[in-house]
Amino acid sequence: MASETSQTLDRGLRVLELIAEEPGGLTVTEISSALGVSRTVIYRLVVTLETHALLRRSSDGKCRLGLGVLAMGRAVSPVVRDAAVPALRLLSEAVGATSVLTVADGGEGVASVVVEPSRSDVHVGIRIGARGPLEAGAAGRAILAARTTAGRALEPAWVIATSEGPQGAYGLAVPILGVPGLEASVGIVSLRELPEQETGPRVARAAGEIARVLR
Repeated sequence: MASETSQTLDRGLRVLELIAEEPGGLTVTEISSALGVSRTVIYRLVVTLETHALLRRSSDGKCRLGLGVLAMGRAVSPVVRDAAVPALRLLSEAVGATSVLTVADGGEGVASVVVEPSRSDVHVGIRIGARGPLEAGAAGRAILAARTTAGRALEPAWVIATSEGPQGAYGLAVPILGVPGLEASVGIVSLRELPEQETGPRVARAAGEIARVLR
């Protein structure tokens, strides 16, 4: 049976598996060294996988999994949504603000799951699928911070940003860690500043619960 397998496909899958185990990403040279395959071959595989959005390369030369990995199966999005909604609902009601799961897509963050508080007359509305640069708000900055720590927990666990968007909102977000292939964060967005020492741990617990369910 081994003789019937495709060496190229096998190598491509091994590249994806290797990258999935490294939240901080790997360079072409690092992948080549780890797999014992020439840099030229790995480069061609990376370019091919990138074309299909299964892999993406950042400006630092690191290769990370792309959203195409999540999109390959229709069941993936419902799994992420089902895992996120209960935790986001509890978080939103507890703090009285909109909660959101943001997923990285290259240099942008995509609002993938949004839950608005039921007992708040005034809150921030976020459209599912809305995109923005990772540097622009707390949600994206939390993802970027996780990249710099190679998947280790932040200290403190959350990132804060003020004056988010045209409404000048307050945002606090925590990266989701330990889920291979998923670069994401859980955050809240509010029209008023919220107490950090109370809100931060709540958001961190929500992110931890979602990560636990998805592992």
